[in-house]
Amino acid sequence: MADKLDVKQGTLALMILRTLDVLGPLHGYGVARRIEETSRNRLTLNYGTLYPALLKLEQEGFISGEWRPSENNRRAKYYALTPAGRKQLARETREWHETADLIAAFLAPRREAR
Repeated sequence: MADKLDVKQGTLALMILRTLDVLGPLHGYGVARRIEETSRNRLTLNYGTLYPALLKLEQEGFISGEWRPSENNRRAKYYALTPAGRKQLARETREWHETADLIAAFLAPRREAR
């Protein structure tokens, strides 16, 4: 079985925004489970990691939160992507692709000097 991976700084916000973009409004537990499923269970999120990130995204205006009953009829806060969040998701996605391309160039096999 593969080891669990640590979430690199800045990636959790991107994963949350993308999850809400794809699935629509979800409560925190649903966001965490979806991220874990998408990572093929290589990531495990706990409340101490997820909820501060959700709070920060909400304070920045990238997501909105609304209290309502969950599927278990418990009170849960559902988060949804805002228009500003969609723009942020596009910006962060572009930046991560650029970063990945840069790192890939450094990790590519070297050609022997002639």
